[in-house]
Amino acid sequence: MRQPVVYIMASGRNGTLYVGVTSNIRERAWQHRTGRVAGFAKRYGCRFLVWYEHHDRMDDAISREKQIKAGSRIRKLALIEVSNAGWRDLYEDFVP
Repeated sequence: MRQPVVYIMASGRNGTLYVGVTSNIRERAWQHRTGRVAGFAKRYGCRFLVWYEHHDRMDDAISREKQIKAGSRIRKLALIEVSNAGWRDLYEDFVP
């Protein structure tokens, strides 16, 4: 199922964070986990999906991604802690 999603990948608990947007969270998270995507997330080992937020429209998701990226690290950590205090890898939620 394709739906716009803003997401945060992490290298580990309180580790390096990567904020992104996609229309296929299952595929995109798998790409990060397996290192198939070159760039920041691969370079810093951001392999764990620790937060995501669904949106109805891609332009809304992109706006939210920009808002999160512009925010402080403390705010990003707070987003994760509120919904995923144990820093569980949420990728498993999308694997059949």
